[in-house]
Amino acid sequence: MGVVNWLICRIAGRATGTGPPNLFLTLARRRGLFRGWLWFAGRLMPGGTLPRRETELVILRVAHLSDCRYEFDHHVRIGRRAGVRERDVQRLKEGPDAVGWNPRERAILAAADQLHDRRDLDDETWTRLRTHLSEGQCVELTMLAAHYEMLATVIGTLRVQPDH
Repeated sequence: MGVVNWLICRIAGRATGTGPPNLFLTLARRRGLFRGWLWFAGRLMPGGTLPRRETELVILRVAHLSDCRYEFDHHVRIGRRAGVRERDVQRLKEGPDAVGWNPRERAILAAADQLHDRRDLDDETWTRLRTHLSEGQCVELTMLAAHYEMLATVIGTLRVQPDH
């Protein structure tokens, strides 16, 4: 893992209050790839242009749809700091048609669902998204959802254990 990656893992653990995240400890075994992934992932979250609450809603929805308990539990904790409440977490499990989402949130979550199910967005979903998001934000949203789909696959395949 190396000293630099170990320090990165320790710092990430302090930030999340969990100790070094098991995902980081696993990915850090491939040193350069780990650092490249951190840079890319950090540009999406927390460094993206979408509001943090919306970013967390997308991540949580993708984690739920992908049955990735590790990411779901991890981002419930992170999401609290971004304004995601327990009622939001419950609604996320119901989906974009649950009562209580505003039109923007509903459009974003519907896009996350379609990207998960079809790996594409239909014209109606694009139209709804574009009433709420800029072109650049649409690119970011697509990459955010796809990134967390990929991460759910990696976590499951590598059998990353939950953080304590």
